[in-house]
Amino acid sequence: MSAIAMKTWVRVAGVDAFPLGGGTCAKVGDQQIAIFNTSQKSAWFACENRCPHRGDMVLGRGLTGDLNGEPKVACPHHKKAFSLKTGQCLTGEDYCVQTFPVKVEDDAVFVQIAV
Repeated sequence: MSAIAMKTWVRVAGVDAFPLGGGTCAKVGDQQIAIFNTSQKSAWFACENRCPHRGDMVLGRGLTGDLNGEPKVACPHHKKAFSLKTGQCLTGEDYCVQTFPVKVEDDAVFVQIAV
């Protein structure tokens, strides 16, 4: 029988640590997570920092935007685009990234991870 993973909210940093319209990578638990403060209504998203195409830890430096209304990040090396909502690849390839819930409370950014 496998154990059920518990989830917890982890404070990452103050909101001023994240550029509007861009991303930053943070170590959360034992994972590198890319956190984005998008310019779309100041919506926040988080996904793993690793691009699954080649394994590079670069998504936090990726280009954010949207594709037909879907918020996305594009790998700065390979230009593969991923949905910031679902993690699915938006450029036709069979890749995906893990996404994480994000919340902002009292000017601090929190990410929910499994522990």
